[in-house]
Parts: sequence; structure tokens; C-alpha cells
Amino acid sequence: MLTYNYYGHACFQLDDGTTKILVDPFLTGNPQASISEKDVKADYILITHAHGDHIGDAPNIAVRTNATVVGIPEIMDFGGQRVKTIGMNLGGTIKTEFGFVRMVPALHSSGIGGGVACGYVIGVGGKIIYFAGDTALFSDMKLIGERDKIDYAILPIGGHYTMDPIDAAKAAAFLDAANVIPLHYDTWDIIKQDAQDLVKLVEFAKVHIVKPGQSLELK
Repeated sequence: MLTYNYYGHACFQLDDGTTKILVDPFLTGNPQASISEKDVKADYILITHAHGDHIGDAPNIAVRTNATVVGIPEIMDFGGQRVKTIGMNLGGTIKTEFGFVRMVPALHSSGIGGGVACGYVIGVGGKIIYFAGDTALFSDMKLIGERDKIDYAILPIGGHYTMDPIDAAKAAAFLDAANVIPLHYDTWDIIKQDAQDLVKLVEFAKVHIVKPGQSLELK
């Protein structure tokens, strides 16, 4: 069984019962956070870019849990802390004990000089999960959906900094995703959205609205 645990904003955990994959662990200072940095568990931590609301508590969590941090090489310097890291780049794939992680493009600023923002395709628990990260809509999302049959697309819908529900619905169509999970909205007023708008706009996928602190079994 594969479980999606949503911790608020863009932070979530994928748990296949053996491995816990934590993504963009912004918990301290996150008004939506449903778990504390001191309590969250992780074997791997995936970071999409270096903005504070994504890289967040990654160094502290990695030190405490001995998790391996995956991301663009430019953000793998954690100030001398003893953190296990795997630096990779766009188009690259790493094989792991749970499956694989592929780094794919995102259209967004990086938060650090020389870095780029990214998304991930994650093969875990017999499912293919695509997390777009912070991104605008771009037509090459079609290529991501052609390479891998996407079971769940996890997409930002907040607007202002990322796609809004209109563009996220188009992204779901480009990806040919079977299921969609929205995030990165309602954390602050500037990204306030009604997730039901996405439900109304998506035609060929099931939209799952998961609130911070809730979990979803990915079937």
C-alpha cells in the first residue's frame, strides 16, 4: 500500500510501508504545517528548489533521520552539516531500493545562483507519481506523460507564483494523468484558491482534494 501524507503547502510524504519519501519539507514557519520538523520521518528527502518554502527544514530533518537528500547539485551544500546527498540534474534518473526518481524540468526561479527548479517523477509502491514542483504550465509536460504513465499528478494551483487551477487542469490533460492532487494553495492570501475550481475543470482524471494533516491511499 502506498500512502500520500500531506503536511501542508508543498510538503508531503510518500510511504510504501518500507520507505518514507519526504518532499519539500517546509514545516517551521508554515502556517499550514500539520507536523513539526522534529516529528516528521524520512528515508529520502527530495527538494525541488531552494526557496525557503520548499527547502525549509531539509538539513535538520536529514541530520536527525539520516535521510538521503536529493536535488540539484547547487543546493546540496548544507553549511558543513553531515548530510547524505545525491546531486542530480534534469533528465537524470537514480535507481533506489523503492524504485526510481527522475528529475524533470519546472519553469520557476531557483532560489539560488546557478541552480534550476525541477519536478520529479517517482516510481514507488507500484505507482508512478509526478510532482511538478513550483512551475508554470509548459507544453513539454506532454513528454513527461509520454515517457511514463502517470498514476498521480501532484500539481500546484495557487497562482501568482505557479499555475492556477485553469493551467493545472491543462497540465493534467498534457500529462494524461489518471489522478490529480492539488497543493501549494491557501497557505497565504496571495495564493488563495478554491480547489473545487480544479475539480470542475479537469475532464479526464479524478481530482483528490487532500487537506493538511490528511492522508490518501494511492490505489
